[in-house]
Amino acid sequence: MSLVAALRTQDVRLTGTISLAHGVSHFLQLAIPPLFPLLYKDFDVSWTALGFMTTLFFIASSTSQFLVGFAVDRIGARPVLIAGLFLLAGGTLACAMAPNLIVLYVLAVLMGVGNGTFHPCDFAVLNANIKEHHLGYAYAVHGAVGTVGFALAPVTSLALAVHFSWQFSLMVMGGIGLLVLALVISQQQLLNSERAHKIVSEKGAAKPAASWWQMVTVMCFLFFVLQTFAGNGISFSTPSILNESFSLTLKLAAIAVATYSSAGVVGVLVGGVIATHTSHHTRVAAGGLIVAALLASSIFFITSSPWLLLTCFALIGFSIGAIGPSRDMLVRSVAPRGAAGRVYGFVYSGMDIGAALAPLLFGKLLDHQAGQSAYMVIAFVLMLTVLTVIRVRRPTTL
Repeated sequence: MSLVAALRTQDVRLTGTISLAHGVSHFLQLAIPPLFPLLYKDFDVSWTALGFMTTLFFIASSTSQFLVGFAVDRIGARPVLIAGLFLLAGGTLACAMAPNLIVLYVLAVLMGVGNGTFHPCDFAVLNANIKEHHLGYAYAVHGAVGTVGFALAPVTSLALAVHFSWQFSLMVMGGIGLLVLALVISQQQLLNSERAHKIVSEKGAAKPAASWWQMVTVMCFLFFVLQTFAGNGISFSTPSILNESFSLTLKLAAIAVATYSSAGVVGVLVGGVIATHTSHHTRVAAGGLIVAALLASSIFFITSSPWLLLTCFALIGFSIGAIGPSRDMLVRSVAPRGAAGRVYGFVYSGMDIGAALAPLLFGKLLDHQAGQSAYMVIAFVLMLTVLTVIRVRRPTTL
């Protein structure tokens, strides 16, 4: 019994460490976008120019993520994860001292490279060490902590900026990232995870590279592009859209994003239980997306009621969060052994592409005084996402 207890404790520490790193990646992704209304005034630039900084971040992240997947299959997850955390946290800290938008653009690229390490590393470690019948729970914790990062970021970022300055806000958030980096470095069990994953990779190394490239993988990729485009339209652009286009306060806008993300945490945890006890992951994902689309289309009509608005954001967050573990189980089902890193790197790079496109479109809408149509666009994209997820089927052999 003592051995079983020890193993369970190690699994908890492993999942907790990986999930915390994931949470910090989401926390720092959303460190700067809530500050756009302040940067807009300080740097005297357009909304599109500010959105382009986020686009650069996610283009770099997408490119990095795809390449990192191959690196993880070859050298293991731990060194790659540590390097990514350093770039993301250090870059956030450096942004606090940026004198102009051009410097922020350069730092955004470096931060994006760091951000691209997390999904290939995280899922490689979890898949190599957590038993299959517990993976639904591990994915739920991983996703929930990431969503907590999204929930805390806008509130933390804006609160510090309003009471002190946007520079101080980024210094604090970057410092938090460096503290988590020190924690990850101190956790030696990740060394074992790295070796375990390398063994798995070596067993599958003889398979041709084309074995991971199949239509179902492309469908997963498109699923992530579209879902993230819609989700980031809410997470990243809501403060600017509600403030600029609906004349709501920045405080209420930040609360709306935090409500969306907080409800997403609950949704991910519930989704973990669902994913563990059902094999119908496609139905779960499609159902959650349809509900979220219907709710998003109603935001345009309810902005006059703060409580109704916050309730709607909460329900959207819950719906999207609940599909997360089932989504991750679908991706795992199409990843051939020995090619998990590159599959996760390719598929999850779709998240970065969707995130890169979203700020450009929503920035354009704001520049052309059409921000009120943003949530209709989000609803439409969520419905398109349903068409991709229903094409995902578990291969007969892996």
